[in-house]
Amino acid sequence: MNQFRKPKGQWRPRQVLLFSGHMIDAPDRNQPRFPPDKEVVAAQKIAETLDKLEAGPEDLAMTQGACGGDILFAEACLQRGVGLILLQPFDEPLFIEKSVLPCGESWRNRYFKIKPHARIESAPAVQGAPPEDVNPYERCNRWLLDSAMAYSTEKVHFICLWNGEGGDAPGGTAHMFREVNEKTGQVYWLNTRELW
Repeated sequence: MNQFRKPKGQWRPRQVLLFSGHMIDAPDRNQPRFPPDKEVVAAQKIAETLDKLEAGPEDLAMTQGACGGDILFAEACLQRGVGLILLQPFDEPLFIEKSVLPCGESWRNRYFKIKPHARIESAPAVQGAPPEDVNPYERCNRWLLDSAMAYSTEKVHFICLWNGEGGDAPGGTAHMFREVNEKTGQVYWLNTRELW
């Protein structure tokens, strides 16, 4: 796995693989959504989707990097030599605290194994602090989608690991799913209600 250094202005990906998905359930979650024991099933379905799309070194992958679906997707992309960009709603230390550590120390370790092979950008560094009436997660979803579509709408393939329901808070996979469907129809929905 090599560090992603392909500059946007000099390299155009064959396809852009955009991902959003559930985080692993916290131990105290009342309504199971992505139980830890379903990680292998989720990883397999993500891998199958990438293989169906023939993902490889000529492609680009984009996600946030949260524990659960995002990290599984990132790991699978790196195994196939896909360039990886992580766009995050907060500066990295706060993102790790909010979106990686809640799933446990092992997920933080996996995040740091991915990190050297990805380009990581934070919304506050690139776009400034969000206005008070703007949800940072929703802003990040739009940023991810706009960044992917900048390479051409036709190249974007959105993969989501989702139960089809509203999220626990604004800016989750449900929001990204709606945003993508308004702009591009290339959606690969891994419906967790059918997977487990």
